[in-house]
Amino acid sequence: MKIASNIAGGLLGLAFIVFSLIVLLKLVPMPPPPEGTPVALFMGALVPTGYLTFVKILELIGGCLVAVPRTRNFGLLVLGPIILNILAFHIFIAKGEGLFGVPIVISVLALFLLWSGRKAFAGLMN
Repeated sequence: MKIASNIAGGLLGLAFIVFSLIVLLKLVPMPPPPEGTPVALFMGALVPTGYLTFVKILELIGGCLVAVPRTRNFGLLVLGPIILNILAFHIFIAKGEGLFGVPIVISVLALFLLWSGRKAFAGLMN
């Protein structure tokens, strides 16, 4: 179980590190969403205000923390709300488009890590 947790933590951390660096360093040009769609309106609110940069910095920090077994649970606490927001974006704003793929894989990896470290989170439930 420990090896599987380390692999899942490494994959989840790597995914968040890579995706945050792609946006922060502008490594890949992002095509603009179709004009007037809910996705375009949502991104129009996040990008100019700097909120997306803030979220990507938290993703980078959370990805680094999750990749290290000793800080994995703290990293999950940082990434948990971000993962929920990714799922909510794809379900409610994008109307399910792009949901099946990376967001589901990330969610499954995070749920597996939460399950394998559930004893550490038991204190939060009291």
